[in-house]
Parts: sequence; C-alpha cells; structure tokens
Amino acid sequence: MFESYAAIEVVTERGRSRYRVAVHSRGGARRASSSISHSGCGADVQRFVSFFPAVFVLLWSTGFIGARFAMPYAEPFTFLSLRYALALVLLGAMALVSRAAWPGWRLGGHSMIAGSLIHGVYLGGVFFAVRHGLNAGVAALIVGLQPIITALIAAPALGETIRPRHALGLFLGLVGVALVILPKLGSGGDYHFVNVAPACLSALAISIGTIWQKRFATGIDVRTGTFYQYLGALIPSFALAALFETMRIEWNGEVIFALVWLTVVLSIGAIFLMMMLIREGAVSKVASLMYLTPGVTAVMAYLLFGETLTIVQLGGLLLAGVGVSAAMGRVRLKGAR
Repeated sequence: MFESYAAIEVVTERGRSRYRVAVHSRGGARRASSSISHSGCGADVQRFVSFFPAVFVLLWSTGFIGARFAMPYAEPFTFLSLRYALALVLLGAMALVSRAAWPGWRLGGHSMIAGSLIHGVYLGGVFFAVRHGLNAGVAALIVGLQPIITALIAAPALGETIRPRHALGLFLGLVGVALVILPKLGSGGDYHFVNVAPACLSALAISIGTIWQKRFATGIDVRTGTFYQYLGALIPSFALAALFETMRIEWNGEVIFALVWLTVVLSIGAIFLMMMLIREGAVSKVASLMYLTPGVTAVMAYLLFGETLTIVQLGGLLLAGVGVSAAMGRVRLKGAR
C-alpha cells in the first residue's frame, strides 16, 4: 500500500547537500535509512526527474486502490499472506544475489515485531476496512494521520519533544476525519464501527511499529531488514487467515493485477524510485507531495469506482491534510559553518 512516512533532514555543507532519510512505507512497505550526498546534477537530468516526485505519490496512492480492486474477490488476510510470501521470495533473492548483510537473531526478532505492526496489523486493518465497505479515500485519510500520532507517541517512548504544532495538527486532522466520517456514520450509513475501527487501528499500529523499529532495530541493511519485517507480518496474517477465513481466492484479472502491482511495483519498485529521487536531490518535493496522498486516492477512487464525497467531506479531507502538513512542518534546513 500506500502509503509511506518519510522523515527527512537536509544538511548543507559548503555548497553540497546531504540528505538523511528514514522511510517507512505503507502498502507494501518497508523502512530504509540512508545518508546520501548530492553535489548537483546536469540540467537534462534535473528536467528528467522533475516529474518523478509526482509519479511516486501517484504510485503510493494506488496502494489503497489495489485493496479496492482485490477485496471483492479475496479475503484480506488470505490475500496479504500471499502478497507477503511473494515479497519474501523476491527480497530474499535480492539479498542473496547482492550479498547483503544479515542481522543477528536479536535484531532480526525486533524487525519481525516491527514488521508485524507496520505491515501485518497496518495493512490487515486497511484491507479489512475496505473489504467491509470503507471508501479507499477515507481509509487513506484516516491512516494519513500516522505521522502526527507517531510524533505524539515518540515523546514518552523516545524522549522526543512534543511541540504545540503537533497537538494543533492532530486536532485539525481529527476534525477533518470527523467531517468526512460523521455524515455517514451509524444506522444506514456507509461507515460504522466494523470498517472505521480497523482503519484507526492501522494508524496506531504503524505508529507504534515505526517507533519500535527506531528504538530497537536500527542499523540493519534495508534488504534483509525488510525481509524480516515481511516474515513478521506473514506469521500472524497466515494464522488469522487459517483460523477465520476460507483461504479461497476468486482468481480473475483484477486480483492478479492487484497482487502483482502491490507486490512488485509498490513493495519494491516504489522504494527504488524513492531512493533514486533522494540521489537526484528531489527529496523535498516528495516530502511536500506526500500530504496529497489521501486526496489523490479519493480522486482515483472516484474515477475508478465512483466513490463520492460531499462538499463537507471534501472540506474535511482538505482540513486533515492541512493539519498533518502543519504538524510535520517543512523539510528542515540547517546551515553548516
């Protein structure tokens, strides 16, 4: 899915830009940390990559659309178990071919715990919510509050500072979500506890998983670390599928397309695109455009599935985006002496 959270710091050193990035992906998803130097690109290259940030956000938004395509024909944990298994095969092969360093059992175990939250509970909640009637755009909106929730939880867990803008952003975000959900909440409405609660749980789970990863599983190679994360997501997802689902999939073109797209394009391809953008110095554009993900998802859902929002709900969508953007602020720029 789609979805990701990126914490980016830009440091200038004597005319050079160095990007320090922590990427947490939602929909296929992984966490990567890197420090990449960029001393400037040719004009032709810059023009070539100028459209890539928008392409990246479009790809990320399709994670929720992929869930909408697949869920009428497959149960959520059955589909996700298959997706995780395929991702494990691809990532394992990549790690072996590239001779990536494998972590010890302790770090691997912490990565599995983080993965069970970041991928297993997060994606499981989103797919379950969409399966039970939640609009893809609304699901993207709810989990889009994750950066603020992470910032608030990180204060006691990691000793980080809660700033007034975090509280203000969370308030605006919650008001925006309420404007979207409340008009159709309750009897006869499209939204109810069965599909709203799992989406809220997804936002909480990926926030806790992000903090767990930062606290206990840093310094792991992104290829092998992501492998352990998917392994941690596969175990509970498969158990839930075996216990509570029929584990049957109605195979058709839409399911196959969604499975291939979510596994290959989002889980692997979109991350590679992100790292290329980092290398080419387009990080700030990606960070700014990420706040458009819920809106882009809502537009896609309208065009593909006819999902509509009222004027009040569209206002709530905009307000939530403003809240998240205000809380997280712009990319920080520090001048080095």
